[in-house]
Amino acid sequence: MSPSDLADPQPQVAAGSVTPALPESASPQPATGDGDSKLERLLSRIHQLREAAEAQSAGADRPRDAVPTPAEPKSPSQPPPRAATKQPTEPSASDESDEFFPIEPSTWEEAQLQPAQVEALCLKCLFAAGSATGAEIADQVKISFTLLQGLLHQLKTDQLVYYRGGGVMGDYEYQLTEMGRERARRLSEHCSYFGSAPVTLAEYIASVAAQSLTHQHPTAEDLHKAFQDLLLDKKMLDRLGPAINSGRGLFLYGAAGNGKTSIAERVTAAFGSNIWIPRVIGVDGEIMRLFDPSNHEEVPQARGGLLEARKVDRRWVCIRRPTIVVGGELTMAALEVTLNASTGICEAPLQMKSNCGTLVIDDFGRQRMSTDELLNRWIVPLEKRHDYLNLPSGKKVQVPFDQLIVFSTNLQPKDLVDDAFLRRIPYKIDVIDPDEAQFRQLFRLVGPKLGFEYDEAAVDHLIQTHYLATGRPFRCCQPRDLLLQIRNHCHYQSMPLKLSPEAFDFAVANYFAVM
Repeated sequence: MSPSDLADPQPQVAAGSVTPALPESASPQPATGDGDSKLERLLSRIHQLREAAEAQSAGADRPRDAVPTPAEPKSPSQPPPRAATKQPTEPSASDESDEFFPIEPSTWEEAQLQPAQVEALCLKCLFAAGSATGAEIADQVKISFTLLQGLLHQLKTDQLVYYRGGGVMGDYEYQLTEMGRERARRLSEHCSYFGSAPVTLAEYIASVAAQSLTHQHPTAEDLHKAFQDLLLDKKMLDRLGPAINSGRGLFLYGAAGNGKTSIAERVTAAFGSNIWIPRVIGVDGEIMRLFDPSNHEEVPQARGGLLEARKVDRRWVCIRRPTIVVGGELTMAALEVTLNASTGICEAPLQMKSNCGTLVIDDFGRQRMSTDELLNRWIVPLEKRHDYLNLPSGKKVQVPFDQLIVFSTNLQPKDLVDDAFLRRIPYKIDVIDPDEAQFRQLFRLVGPKLGFEYDEAAVDHLIQTHYLATGRPFRCCQPRDLLLQIRNHCHYQSMPLKLSPEAFDFAVANYFAVM
């Protein structure tokens, strides 16, 4: 495993908080001998002047309610001091990205970090990289260079690092001493992680509360926009609307092929777009990775404007509201904190990664574990809206359980679960077969996308001969599947894409051979 595999998976962002450029005559070079103390005093004076200027600027730009003064009492019910929130006059599903904004901390107290935690990350980073500038280390651990500079200076004073060379804009290139290498080796044996500095569990809980689905109230217009690429009648949308607004849970059941999974995958779009989540969470010295590129889609942030004015805390990442879909592969292990024994890094469970979004349990009832086992695990979280997780250390912690859970199945819910669980899933929606008019409309919608011109006579032949005459039910997936059969046949025969009775006869013979 390469050192980069153990670092934070996100691409590094160029540090924007590096100290301003010094005049050419004052540009520092690696000091040796008697000149070292003079250079140190000069750099210390420059550092003090820069901090005073930044403090003056921050006092003018930062919202007063975003970061309290040290003397201001902290209430456990208030959101973290760097989380600027706003109260919109009229809630909207598209406004949530402005309600929570993680502001870059200017002190270790605001970051709710112990310098020793970040010191360990810096040493492991240098142990893996060999050498790095202060700006590169700051970008790796997602802490501002201004805040990190004093810690790096202390590491040099403690003879854990030394200046390998001069950097740019008052920076240095750092390398571990023999004593620093030994300490980094011992730290890596316990946990090899050296990516973003962690966010506390309390900060994460506050962020979920600020961005909760319960604050979102999608309207009929929001649902129409979310499902615009599906053919859903008004009756179905009117049934889905209250269920989605509840932000709790629903069963989608009905015959296979009528679009239950497609509906479930688009539910999140009705709630709006973006939320902020921490890259990793620190719980009693344990590192729990929350941001998962395989389940979360990062939203690139443009430079300038809001981000430059308020300086985002880079330990947080902006993502699309998550939609996590799991099927028959779901196991109980995926619902608990898992520890990678070789790296010492914990992975957050699926329900925690889906907070403020949607978790879809597809093909419910066909998992490798029994339905009773799954439902017993979630019966309390569904009622109380919080979950309890066991950490590798043996400690149990409480975390938010704030997502819309969608159970999609082609079995009857009453055959899968008991009444106690059905009571906790307040909405059960039957996704029924389309009627003939909707079936024809699906051909009109899907045909042009696959390169076909709609032919009324050919579709009439299909419906009369292969559906009405045989009593075969319509399914939403069948127009697409039959057209794909015809397209593949035309490509094989080097024929133009054209709908005809003969083409539908050929497709039906293949598609319904054992159905």
